[in-house]
Amino acid sequence: MITEEKKEEKSLNFIEEIIEADLQAGKYKEIITRFPPEPNGYLHIGHASSICLNFGLTKKFPGYTNLRFDDTNPTTEDTEYVESIKNDIRWMGFEWENELYASDYFDTLYGYAIQLIHKGLAYVDDSSSEEIATLKGTPSEPGRNSPFRDRSVEENRLLFEQMKNGTFPDGSRTLRAKIDMAHTNMLMRDPILYRIKHAHHHRTGNNWCIYPMYDFAHGQSDSIETVTHSICTLEFVPHRELYDWLIEQLGIYPSHQYEFARRNLNYTVTSKRKLLQLVQEKHVNGWDDPRMPTISGLRRRGYTPASIRDFCDRIGVARRENMIDVGLLEFCVREDLNKTSLRRMAVLDPLKVVITNFPEELSETCLSENNPEDIAAGMREILFTREIFIEREDFMEVPSKKYFRLAPGKMVRLKGAYIIQAESVVKDENGEITEVHCTYVENSKSGQDTTGINVKGTLHWVSAKHGVPVEVRLYDRLFSVENVASEEGDFKDYINPDSLNIITGYAEPALRDAKPGESFQFLRKGYFAADPDGSTEKPVFNRTVTLRDNWAKAAEK
Repeated sequence: MITEEKKEEKSLNFIEEIIEADLQAGKYKEIITRFPPEPNGYLHIGHASSICLNFGLTKKFPGYTNLRFDDTNPTTEDTEYVESIKNDIRWMGFEWENELYASDYFDTLYGYAIQLIHKGLAYVDDSSSEEIATLKGTPSEPGRNSPFRDRSVEENRLLFEQMKNGTFPDGSRTLRAKIDMAHTNMLMRDPILYRIKHAHHHRTGNNWCIYPMYDFAHGQSDSIETVTHSICTLEFVPHRELYDWLIEQLGIYPSHQYEFARRNLNYTVTSKRKLLQLVQEKHVNGWDDPRMPTISGLRRRGYTPASIRDFCDRIGVARRENMIDVGLLEFCVREDLNKTSLRRMAVLDPLKVVITNFPEELSETCLSENNPEDIAAGMREILFTREIFIEREDFMEVPSKKYFRLAPGKMVRLKGAYIIQAESVVKDENGEITEVHCTYVENSKSGQDTTGINVKGTLHWVSAKHGVPVEVRLYDRLFSVENVASEEGDFKDYINPDSLNIITGYAEPALRDAKPGESFQFLRKGYFAADPDGSTEKPVFNRTVTLRDNWAKAAEK
Protein backbone atom coordinates (compact mmCIF):
# COMPACT_ATOMS: atom_id res chain seq x y z
CA MET A 1 0.00 0.00 0.00
CA ILE A 2 1.34 3.47 -0.89
CA THR A 3 1.17 5.88 2.04
CA GLU A 4 0.45 9.61 1.69
CA GLU A 5 4.04 10.27 2.72
CA LYS A 6 5.29 8.11 -0.14
CA LYS A 7 2.97 9.83 -2.60
CA GLU A 8 4.44 13.20 -1.71
CA GLU A 9 8.05 12.11 -2.14
CA LYS A 10 9.76 14.03 -4.90
CA SER A 11 11.64 12.21 -7.59
CA LEU A 12 15.41 12.44 -7.41
CA ASN A 13 17.22 15.04 -9.46
CA PHE A 14 19.99 13.82 -11.75
CA ILE A 15 22.77 14.50 -9.22
CA GLU A 16 20.87 12.62 -6.51
CA GLU A 17 20.45 9.72 -8.94
CA ILE A 18 24.22 9.64 -9.54
CA ILE A 19 24.93 9.67 -5.79
CA GLU A 20 22.37 7.01 -5.03
CA ALA A 21 23.86 4.77 -7.73
CA ASP A 22 27.39 5.36 -6.38
CA LEU A 23 26.34 4.43 -2.84
CA GLN A 24 24.41 1.35 -3.95
CA ALA A 25 27.40 0.20 -6.02
CA GLY A 26 29.62 0.53 -2.93
CA LYS A 27 31.79 3.17 -4.57
CA TYR A 28 31.58 5.27 -1.40
CA LYS A 29 30.40 4.63 2.15
CA GLU A 30 29.61 8.30 2.53
CA ILE A 31 29.67 11.32 0.26
CA ILE A 32 31.60 14.53 0.80
CA THR A 33 30.58 17.76 -0.88
CA ARG A 34 31.91 21.28 -0.52
CA PHE A 35 30.65 24.80 -0.95
CA PRO A 36 33.64 26.79 -2.29
CA PRO A 37 32.91 30.55 -2.48
CA GLU A 38 35.57 33.08 -3.33
CA PRO A 39 35.57 35.71 -0.55
CA ASN A 40 35.45 38.67 -2.94
CA GLY A 41 31.86 39.75 -2.33
CA TYR A 42 28.64 38.85 -0.56
CA LEU A 43 26.65 35.74 -1.40
CA HIS A 44 23.59 36.23 -3.59
CA ILE A 45 20.44 34.31 -4.49
CA GLY A 46 22.37 32.29 -7.10
CA HIS A 47 24.69 31.02 -4.38
CA ALA A 48 21.64 30.02 -2.37
CA SER A 49 20.87 27.27 -4.90
CA SER A 50 24.39 25.91 -4.60
CA ILE A 51 24.25 26.09 -0.80
CA CYS A 52 20.94 24.23 -0.69
CA LEU A 53 22.20 21.64 -3.18
CA ASN A 54 25.56 20.88 -1.55
CA PHE A 55 24.35 20.91 2.03
CA GLY A 56 21.04 19.32 1.10
CA LEU A 57 22.76 16.32 -0.49
CA THR A 58 24.58 15.44 2.71
CA LYS A 59 21.35 15.80 4.68
CA LYS A 60 19.68 13.35 2.33
CA PHE A 61 22.61 10.92 2.00
CA PRO A 62 25.26 9.85 4.54
CA GLY A 63 28.23 12.22 4.57
CA TYR A 64 29.08 15.85 5.21
CA THR A 65 29.77 19.19 3.52
CA ASN A 66 32.85 21.37 3.91
CA LEU A 67 32.97 25.13 3.60
CA ARG A 68 36.09 25.99 1.62
CA PHE A 69 37.05 29.52 0.73
CA ASP A 70 38.69 29.75 -2.67
CA ASP A 71 41.05 32.51 -1.54
CA THR A 72 43.67 32.48 -4.31
CA ASN A 73 43.23 36.07 -5.50
CA PRO A 74 44.52 38.34 -2.71
CA THR A 75 43.73 41.67 -4.38
CA THR A 76 39.95 41.16 -4.29
CA GLU A 77 39.46 39.15 -1.10
CA ASP A 78 38.77 40.32 2.42
CA THR A 79 37.90 38.94 5.85
CA GLU A 80 34.69 41.02 5.73
CA TYR A 81 33.48 38.79 2.93
CA VAL A 82 34.58 35.64 4.78
CA GLU A 83 32.50 36.57 7.83
CA SER A 84 29.48 37.59 5.76
CA ILE A 85 29.55 34.27 3.90
CA LYS A 86 29.65 32.30 7.14
CA ASN A 87 26.79 34.34 8.60
CA ASP A 88 24.68 33.83 5.48
CA ILE A 89 25.15 30.06 5.39
CA ARG A 90 24.23 29.72 9.06
CA TRP A 91 21.22 32.00 8.60
CA MET A 92 20.11 29.78 5.73
CA GLY A 93 20.00 26.92 8.24
CA PHE A 94 23.13 24.95 7.35
CA GLU A 95 26.33 24.08 9.17
CA TRP A 96 29.58 22.85 7.64
CA GLU A 97 31.74 20.00 8.89
CA ASN A 98 35.09 21.77 8.34
CA GLU A 99 35.99 25.40 7.67
CA LEU A 100 38.79 25.26 5.11
CA TYR A 101 40.71 27.62 2.83
CA ALA A 102 42.54 27.02 -0.43
CA SER A 103 45.32 29.02 1.21
CA ASP A 104 45.62 26.15 3.73
CA TYR A 105 47.08 24.16 0.85
CA PHE A 106 49.53 26.67 -0.64
CA ASP A 107 52.54 24.59 0.42
CA THR A 108 50.95 21.39 -0.88
CA LEU A 109 49.93 23.01 -4.16
CA TYR A 110 53.44 24.36 -4.63
CA GLY A 111 54.71 20.81 -4.12
CA TYR A 112 52.26 19.56 -6.75
CA ALA A 113 53.58 22.16 -9.19
CA ILE A 114 57.16 20.98 -8.57
CA GLN A 115 55.98 17.44 -9.20
CA LEU A 116 54.57 18.42 -12.59
CA ILE A 117 57.82 20.23 -13.47
CA HIS A 118 59.85 17.13 -12.61
CA LYS A 119 57.57 15.04 -14.84
CA GLY A 120 58.15 17.46 -17.70
CA LEU A 121 54.47 18.50 -17.56
CA ALA A 122 54.90 22.16 -16.55
CA TYR A 123 57.17 25.01 -17.60
CA VAL A 124 57.88 28.62 -16.75
CA ASP A 125 56.80 30.96 -19.54
CA ASP A 126 58.21 34.49 -19.95
CA SER A 127 55.51 35.44 -22.47
CA SER A 128 53.17 38.33 -21.70
CA SER A 129 49.46 37.71 -21.29
CA GLU A 130 48.87 39.20 -24.77
CA GLU A 131 51.47 36.88 -26.31
CA ILE A 132 49.98 33.86 -24.56
CA ALA A 133 46.52 34.77 -25.82
CA THR A 134 47.83 35.13 -29.41
CA LEU A 135 49.65 31.80 -29.29
CA LYS A 136 46.53 30.02 -28.01
CA GLY A 137 44.94 30.08 -31.45
CA THR A 138 41.18 29.90 -31.92
CA PRO A 139 38.54 27.18 -31.54
CA SER A 140 38.97 26.41 -35.25
CA GLU A 141 42.75 26.91 -35.44
CA PRO A 142 45.43 25.17 -33.35
CA GLY A 143 47.67 27.21 -31.10
CA ARG A 144 51.44 27.49 -31.35
CA ASN A 145 54.03 26.47 -28.80
CA SER A 146 55.55 29.12 -26.58
CA PRO A 147 59.25 29.73 -27.32
CA PHE A 148 59.87 28.83 -23.65
CA ARG A 149 57.98 25.52 -23.75
CA ASP A 150 61.05 23.34 -24.09
CA ARG A 151 63.06 24.61 -21.15
CA SER A 152 64.77 21.88 -19.18
CA VAL A 153 63.36 20.52 -15.95
CA GLU A 154 66.29 22.05 -14.07
CA GLU A 155 65.75 25.52 -15.55
CA ASN A 156 62.02 25.40 -14.89
CA ARG A 157 62.63 24.26 -11.34
CA LEU A 158 65.05 27.13 -10.69
CA LEU A 159 62.86 29.78 -12.34
CA PHE A 160 59.75 28.63 -10.46
CA GLU A 161 61.65 28.80 -7.18
CA GLN A 162 62.78 32.32 -8.08
CA MET A 163 59.16 33.22 -8.86
CA LYS A 164 58.23 32.03 -5.37
CA ASN A 165 61.07 33.99 -3.79
CA GLY A 166 59.94 37.26 -5.33
CA THR A 167 62.75 37.66 -7.86
CA PHE A 168 60.45 38.70 -10.72
CA PRO A 169 57.82 41.44 -11.02
CA ASP A 170 54.08 40.88 -11.46
CA GLY A 171 53.06 39.56 -14.85
CA SER A 172 56.60 38.81 -16.00
CA ARG A 173 56.33 35.01 -15.80
CA THR A 174 53.77 32.26 -15.34
CA LEU A 175 53.88 28.53 -14.74
CA ARG A 176 51.96 26.65 -17.44
CA ALA A 177 50.95 23.03 -17.79
CA LYS A 178 52.45 21.32 -20.83
CA ILE A 179 49.53 19.54 -22.49
CA ASP A 180 48.64 20.13 -26.16
CA MET A 181 48.51 23.44 -28.04
CA ALA A 182 46.33 21.84 -30.71
CA HIS A 183 43.75 20.45 -28.26
CA THR A 184 40.10 20.91 -29.26
CA ASN A 185 39.40 22.18 -25.73
CA MET A 186 40.97 25.62 -25.58
CA LEU A 187 41.45 25.27 -21.81
CA MET A 188 43.78 22.33 -22.42
CA ARG A 189 46.19 24.42 -24.50
CA ASP A 190 48.90 24.75 -21.86
CA PRO A 191 46.77 26.44 -19.19
CA ILE A 192 48.36 28.79 -16.65
CA LEU A 193 48.81 27.18 -13.26
CA TYR A 194 50.54 29.99 -11.32
CA ARG A 195 50.94 33.74 -11.72
CA ILE A 196 53.08 36.29 -9.90
CA LYS A 197 51.15 38.71 -7.70
CA HIS A 198 52.96 40.74 -5.04
CA ALA A 199 49.91 41.39 -2.87
CA HIS A 200 49.01 41.01 0.79
CA HIS A 201 46.82 37.99 1.44
CA HIS A 202 44.09 38.18 4.08
CA ARG A 203 45.38 34.99 5.77
CA THR A 204 48.96 34.30 4.64
CA GLY A 205 50.08 37.93 4.68
CA ASN A 206 53.16 38.45 2.54
CA ASN A 207 54.41 34.86 2.70
CA TRP A 208 53.57 34.25 -0.95
CA CYS A 209 53.93 36.28 -4.11
CA ILE A 210 52.82 33.51 -6.46
CA TYR A 211 49.26 32.26 -6.39
CA PRO A 212 47.64 29.23 -8.03
CA MET A 213 44.96 29.77 -10.65
CA TYR A 214 41.45 28.51 -9.92
CA ASP A 215 41.88 25.48 -12.18
CA PHE A 216 44.97 24.38 -10.29
CA ALA A 217 43.62 25.04 -6.79
CA HIS A 218 40.12 23.71 -7.29
CA GLY A 219 40.54 20.05 -8.19
CA GLN A 220 43.58 19.59 -5.99
CA SER A 221 41.78 21.09 -2.97
CA ASP A 222 38.86 18.74 -3.66
CA SER A 223 41.29 15.84 -3.76
CA ILE A 224 43.05 16.83 -0.52
CA GLU A 225 39.66 16.92 1.20
CA THR A 226 38.58 13.63 -0.51
CA VAL A 227 35.50 15.33 -1.93
CA THR A 228 33.48 12.66 -3.70
CA HIS A 229 31.11 14.87 -5.68
CA SER A 230 32.43 18.29 -6.67
CA ILE A 231 29.38 20.17 -7.91
CA CYS A 232 29.79 23.21 -10.17
CA THR A 233 27.66 25.22 -12.55
CA LEU A 234 27.59 24.58 -16.30
CA GLU A 235 30.25 27.14 -17.23
CA PHE A 236 32.78 24.76 -15.68
CA VAL A 237 32.00 21.90 -18.07
CA PRO A 238 35.06 22.74 -20.26
CA HIS A 239 37.20 22.82 -17.09
CA ARG A 240 36.37 19.23 -16.15
CA GLU A 241 38.90 17.79 -18.61
CA LEU A 242 41.70 19.80 -17.00
CA TYR A 243 40.37 18.93 -13.54
CA ASP A 244 40.67 15.21 -14.36
CA TRP A 245 44.02 15.58 -16.16
CA LEU A 246 45.71 17.25 -13.20
CA ILE A 247 44.40 14.70 -10.71
CA GLU A 248 45.53 11.84 -12.95
CA GLN A 249 49.02 13.27 -13.55
CA LEU A 250 49.54 13.96 -9.85
CA GLY A 251 48.24 10.52 -8.84
CA ILE A 252 46.04 11.93 -6.07
CA TYR A 253 42.55 11.11 -4.77
CA PRO A 254 40.18 11.04 -7.76
CA SER A 255 37.53 13.60 -6.90
CA HIS A 256 35.08 14.10 -9.75
CA GLN A 257 33.28 17.18 -11.00
CA TYR A 258 29.56 17.31 -11.84
CA GLU A 259 27.75 20.29 -13.34
CA PHE A 260 24.25 21.67 -13.01
CA ALA A 261 22.59 24.65 -14.64
CA ARG A 262 22.57 27.98 -12.87
CA ARG A 263 19.19 29.65 -12.57
CA ASN A 264 19.02 33.24 -13.75
CA LEU A 265 16.50 35.53 -12.07
CA ASN A 266 14.70 38.19 -14.08
CA TYR A 267 14.88 41.89 -13.12
CA THR A 268 18.16 41.05 -11.39
CA VAL A 269 21.92 40.91 -11.86
CA THR A 270 24.07 38.48 -9.90
CA SER A 271 27.50 39.20 -11.34
CA LYS A 272 29.74 40.05 -8.37
CA ARG A 273 31.53 42.62 -10.51
CA LYS A 274 28.27 44.38 -11.28
CA LEU A 275 27.03 44.12 -7.71
CA LEU A 276 30.30 45.64 -6.51
CA GLN A 277 29.80 48.50 -8.98
CA LEU A 278 26.34 49.17 -7.59
CA VAL A 279 27.80 49.35 -4.09
CA GLN A 280 30.91 51.38 -4.88
CA GLU A 281 29.06 53.88 -7.08
CA LYS A 282 26.34 54.22 -4.42
CA HIS A 283 23.43 53.19 -6.59
CA VAL A 284 22.47 51.15 -3.51
CA ASN A 285 23.23 51.57 0.17
CA GLY A 286 25.69 48.72 0.65
CA TRP A 287 25.76 44.99 0.05
CA ASP A 288 22.78 44.49 2.36
CA ASP A 289 20.58 47.07 0.65
CA PRO A 290 17.14 45.40 0.52
CA ARG A 291 17.03 45.90 -3.26
CA MET A 292 20.15 43.77 -3.73
CA PRO A 293 19.87 40.06 -4.61
CA THR A 294 22.43 39.28 -1.91
CA ILE A 295 21.37 36.95 0.88
CA SER A 296 22.10 39.72 3.39
CA GLY A 297 19.95 42.12 1.33
CA LEU A 298 17.09 39.63 1.17
CA ARG A 299 17.41 39.05 4.91
CA ARG A 300 17.23 42.78 5.65
CA ARG A 301 14.24 43.12 3.35
CA GLY A 302 12.41 40.47 5.35
CA TYR A 303 12.89 37.27 3.38
CA THR A 304 13.07 34.19 5.57
CA PRO A 305 15.49 31.25 5.32
CA ALA A 306 12.50 28.93 4.82
CA SER A 307 11.23 30.98 1.87
CA ILE A 308 14.62 30.96 0.13
CA ARG A 309 15.05 27.23 0.71
CA ASP A 310 11.54 26.66 -0.66
CA PHE A 311 12.40 28.76 -3.73
CA CYS A 312 15.57 26.73 -4.36
CA ASP A 313 13.62 23.51 -3.95
CA ARG A 314 10.93 24.64 -6.39
CA ILE A 315 13.34 25.67 -9.14
CA GLY A 316 15.15 22.35 -8.75
CA VAL A 317 18.38 21.08 -10.27
CA ALA A 318 18.65 20.70 -14.03
CA ARG A 319 21.13 20.41 -16.89
CA ARG A 320 19.84 23.38 -18.86
CA GLU A 321 19.92 27.06 -17.89
CA ASN A 322 16.73 29.07 -17.91
CA MET A 323 15.26 32.30 -16.60
CA ILE A 324 13.29 32.13 -13.36
CA ASP A 325 10.56 34.66 -12.64
CA VAL A 326 11.35 36.64 -9.49
CA GLY A 327 7.61 36.37 -8.86
CA LEU A 328 8.24 32.79 -7.74
CA LEU A 329 10.65 34.00 -5.04
CA GLU A 330 8.03 36.55 -3.95
CA PHE A 331 5.38 33.81 -3.90
CA CYS A 332 7.56 31.70 -1.62
CA VAL A 333 8.05 34.48 0.92
CA ARG A 334 4.33 35.34 0.86
CA GLU A 335 3.52 31.70 1.56
CA ASP A 336 5.89 31.58 4.53
CA LEU A 337 5.07 34.98 6.02
CA ASN A 338 1.33 34.38 5.70
CA LYS A 339 1.74 31.47 8.10
CA THR A 340 4.25 33.03 10.50
CA SER A 341 3.95 36.83 10.59
CA LEU A 342 1.90 38.77 13.12
CA ARG A 343 -0.80 41.08 11.79
CA ARG A 344 -0.58 44.76 12.59
CA MET A 345 -2.30 47.91 11.35
CA ALA A 346 -0.35 50.73 9.74
CA VAL A 347 -1.68 53.64 7.70
CA LEU A 348 0.80 54.68 5.02
CA ASP A 349 -1.07 57.61 3.45
CA PRO A 350 -3.05 59.00 6.40
CA LEU A 351 -6.35 60.82 6.26
CA LYS A 352 -7.80 61.95 9.59
CA VAL A 353 -11.26 60.74 10.57
CA VAL A 354 -13.12 62.43 13.43
CA ILE A 355 -15.89 60.33 14.99
CA THR A 356 -18.09 63.12 16.22
CA ASN A 357 -20.37 61.08 18.50
CA PHE A 358 -17.54 59.28 20.29
CA PRO A 359 -16.41 60.87 23.59
CA GLU A 360 -13.30 63.00 23.12
CA GLU A 361 -11.59 61.85 26.33
CA LEU A 362 -12.30 58.13 25.89
CA SER A 363 -9.89 55.43 24.69
CA GLU A 364 -11.70 52.13 24.28
CA THR A 365 -9.97 48.77 24.12
CA CYS A 366 -10.73 46.59 21.11
CA LEU A 367 -9.39 43.17 20.17
CA SER A 368 -7.89 41.90 16.93
CA GLU A 369 -6.33 38.56 16.03
CA ASN A 370 -2.53 38.38 15.75
CA ASN A 371 -2.63 35.83 12.95
CA PRO A 372 -5.81 34.24 11.59
CA GLU A 373 -3.65 31.40 10.22
CA ASP A 374 -2.44 30.56 13.74
CA ILE A 375 -5.05 30.42 16.48
CA ALA A 376 -2.30 29.98 19.08
CA ALA A 377 -1.01 33.48 18.27
CA GLY A 378 -3.99 34.84 20.19
CA MET A 379 -5.44 38.34 20.23
CA ARG A 380 -4.03 41.78 20.93
CA GLU A 381 -5.52 44.94 22.37
CA ILE A 382 -5.79 48.10 20.28
CA LEU A 383 -7.09 51.46 21.45
CA PHE A 384 -10.00 53.11 19.69
CA THR A 385 -10.34 56.89 19.99
CA ARG A 386 -12.40 59.77 18.65
CA GLU A 387 -9.75 60.66 16.06
CA ILE A 388 -8.20 57.99 13.88
CA PHE A 389 -6.25 57.71 10.64
CA ILE A 390 -7.38 55.70 7.63
CA GLU A 391 -5.77 55.35 4.21
CA ARG A 392 -6.56 58.29 1.93
CA GLU A 393 -7.56 55.86 -0.81
CA ASP A 394 -10.21 54.41 1.51
CA PHE A 395 -12.38 57.52 1.23
CA MET A 396 -14.01 58.86 -1.92
CA GLU A 397 -16.20 61.94 -1.90
CA VAL A 398 -17.91 60.96 -5.13
CA PRO A 399 -17.71 57.16 -5.16
CA SER A 400 -18.00 54.91 -8.15
CA LYS A 401 -20.79 52.34 -8.29
CA LYS A 402 -18.73 49.42 -6.98
CA TYR A 403 -16.82 51.41 -4.35
CA PHE A 404 -17.43 49.70 -1.01
CA ARG A 405 -15.18 51.76 1.19
CA LEU A 406 -15.97 54.98 3.03
CA ALA A 407 -17.99 57.70 1.27
CA PRO A 408 -20.62 60.28 2.32
CA GLY A 409 -23.64 58.42 3.67
CA LYS A 410 -21.91 55.03 3.37
CA MET A 411 -20.96 52.66 6.17
CA VAL A 412 -17.83 50.55 6.71
CA ARG A 413 -16.47 48.52 9.57
CA LEU A 414 -13.22 49.47 11.25
CA LYS A 415 -11.17 46.31 11.79
CA GLY A 416 -11.73 45.03 15.32
CA ALA A 417 -13.85 48.07 16.23
CA TYR A 418 -17.09 49.74 15.19
CA ILE A 419 -19.15 50.43 12.11
CA ILE A 420 -18.88 54.08 11.09
CA GLN A 421 -20.73 56.26 8.61
CA ALA A 422 -19.26 59.28 6.81
CA GLU A 423 -21.24 62.49 7.30
CA SER A 424 -19.14 65.41 6.02
CA VAL A 425 -15.66 66.53 5.00
CA VAL A 426 -13.29 69.38 5.81
CA LYS A 427 -11.17 70.81 3.01
CA ASP A 428 -8.17 73.15 2.86
CA GLU A 429 -7.83 76.24 0.68
CA ASN A 430 -6.75 74.03 -2.25
CA GLY A 431 -9.87 71.94 -2.02
CA GLU A 432 -8.06 68.89 -0.65
CA ILE A 433 -9.88 66.87 1.98
CA THR A 434 -8.09 67.13 5.34
CA GLU A 435 -10.68 65.48 7.61
CA VAL A 436 -13.68 63.23 7.30
CA HIS A 437 -16.34 63.55 9.98
CA CYS A 438 -18.16 60.35 10.81
CA THR A 439 -20.50 58.87 13.38
CA TYR A 440 -20.13 55.41 14.86
CA VAL A 441 -22.93 52.92 15.36
CA GLU A 442 -23.41 51.95 18.97
CA ASN A 443 -23.54 48.24 19.77
CA SER A 444 -21.66 47.45 16.54
CA LYS A 445 -18.32 46.58 18.15
CA SER A 446 -16.60 43.57 16.56
CA GLY A 447 -17.39 40.40 18.46
CA GLN A 448 -20.26 42.11 20.30
CA ASP A 449 -22.34 43.45 17.40
CA THR A 450 -26.08 43.28 18.02
CA THR A 451 -27.16 45.73 15.29
CA GLY A 452 -27.71 43.28 12.48
CA ILE A 453 -26.16 45.79 10.06
CA ASN A 454 -24.16 44.22 7.23
CA VAL A 455 -21.45 46.28 5.56
CA LYS A 456 -19.32 45.28 2.59
CA GLY A 457 -16.12 47.11 3.47
CA THR A 458 -13.67 46.65 6.36
CA LEU A 459 -10.87 49.18 6.81
CA HIS A 460 -7.69 49.15 8.81
CA TRP A 461 -7.01 52.22 10.96
CA VAL A 462 -4.74 53.69 13.62
CA SER A 463 -5.61 55.85 16.60
CA ALA A 464 -4.40 59.43 16.02
CA LYS A 465 -3.77 59.79 19.75
CA HIS A 466 -1.81 56.56 20.23
CA GLY A 467 -0.39 55.90 16.77
CA VAL A 468 3.39 55.73 16.32
CA PRO A 469 5.06 57.62 13.43
CA VAL A 470 6.96 55.10 11.31
CA GLU A 471 9.31 55.42 8.36
CA VAL A 472 8.29 52.98 5.69
CA ARG A 473 10.65 52.07 2.86
CA LEU A 474 8.71 50.81 -0.12
CA TYR A 475 11.15 48.67 -2.09
CA ASP A 476 10.53 47.46 -5.61
CA ARG A 477 12.63 45.62 -8.20
CA LEU A 478 16.03 47.20 -8.72
CA PHE A 479 15.87 46.94 -12.52
CA SER A 480 13.01 47.93 -14.81
CA VAL A 481 13.77 45.38 -17.57
CA GLU A 482 13.29 41.64 -17.35
CA ASN A 483 16.60 40.43 -18.80
CA VAL A 484 19.24 43.00 -17.89
CA ALA A 485 22.08 41.01 -19.48
CA SER A 486 20.42 41.06 -22.89
CA GLU A 487 20.03 44.83 -23.02
CA GLU A 488 22.47 47.08 -24.86
CA GLY A 489 24.70 49.62 -23.12
CA ASP A 490 25.52 50.03 -19.45
CA PHE A 491 23.46 47.77 -17.21
CA LYS A 492 23.09 50.65 -14.75
CA ASP A 493 21.01 52.55 -17.32
CA TYR A 494 18.19 50.12 -16.53
CA ILE A 495 18.01 50.78 -12.79
CA ASN A 496 14.40 51.28 -11.78
CA PRO A 497 14.06 54.93 -10.63
CA ASP A 498 11.14 53.87 -8.42
CA SER A 499 12.97 51.03 -6.68
CA LEU A 500 12.77 52.90 -3.36
CA ASN A 501 10.12 55.27 -2.06
CA ILE A 502 10.37 56.46 1.54
CA ILE A 503 7.21 57.63 3.28
CA THR A 504 6.05 58.37 6.83
CA GLY A 505 2.93 56.71 8.16
CA TYR A 506 1.31 55.82 11.46
CA ALA A 507 1.21 52.42 13.07
CA GLU A 508 -0.40 50.87 16.10
CA PRO A 509 1.74 51.17 19.27
CA ALA A 510 2.68 47.46 19.32
CA LEU A 511 5.07 48.11 16.42
CA ARG A 512 7.18 50.48 18.51
CA ASP A 513 8.94 47.49 20.09
CA ALA A 514 9.55 45.54 16.86
CA LYS A 515 13.00 43.95 16.82
CA PRO A 516 15.25 44.30 13.74
CA GLY A 517 14.36 41.58 11.26
CA GLU A 518 10.96 40.87 12.80
CA SER A 519 8.29 40.49 10.12
CA PHE A 520 4.68 41.63 10.11
CA GLN A 521 1.76 41.72 7.77
CA PHE A 522 0.47 45.28 7.61
CA LEU A 523 -3.20 44.61 7.02
CA ARG A 524 -4.21 45.17 3.39
CA LYS A 525 -0.77 46.61 2.53
CA GLY A 526 1.80 43.80 2.44
CA TYR A 527 4.59 42.21 4.45
CA PHE A 528 7.12 44.42 6.22
CA ALA A 529 10.27 43.83 8.28
CA ALA A 530 11.70 46.03 11.00
CA ASP A 531 14.98 47.60 9.90
CA PRO A 532 18.06 48.07 12.14
CA ASP A 533 17.97 51.81 11.32
CA GLY A 534 14.80 52.19 13.39
CA SER A 535 14.37 53.21 17.01
CA THR A 536 11.54 53.16 19.56
CA GLU A 537 10.99 56.87 18.79
CA LYS A 538 10.68 56.21 15.06
CA PRO A 539 10.63 52.60 13.88
CA VAL A 540 11.68 51.87 10.30
CA PHE A 541 10.07 49.14 8.22
CA ASN A 542 11.09 47.67 4.87
CA ARG A 543 8.43 46.34 2.55
CA THR A 544 9.32 42.74 1.86
CA VAL A 545 6.61 42.10 -0.70
CA THR A 546 3.11 43.24 -1.52
CA LEU A 547 0.12 41.06 -0.70
CA ARG A 548 -0.33 40.31 -4.40
CA ASP A 549 1.88 40.29 -7.47
CA ASN A 550 1.42 43.85 -8.71
CA TRP A 551 3.94 43.35 -11.53
CA ALA A 552 1.89 40.52 -13.03
CA LYS A 553 -1.20 42.75 -12.94
CA ALA A 554 0.67 45.56 -14.65
CA ALA A 555 1.86 43.18 -17.38
CA GLU A 556 -1.72 42.04 -18.01
CA LYS A 557 -2.79 45.62 -18.64
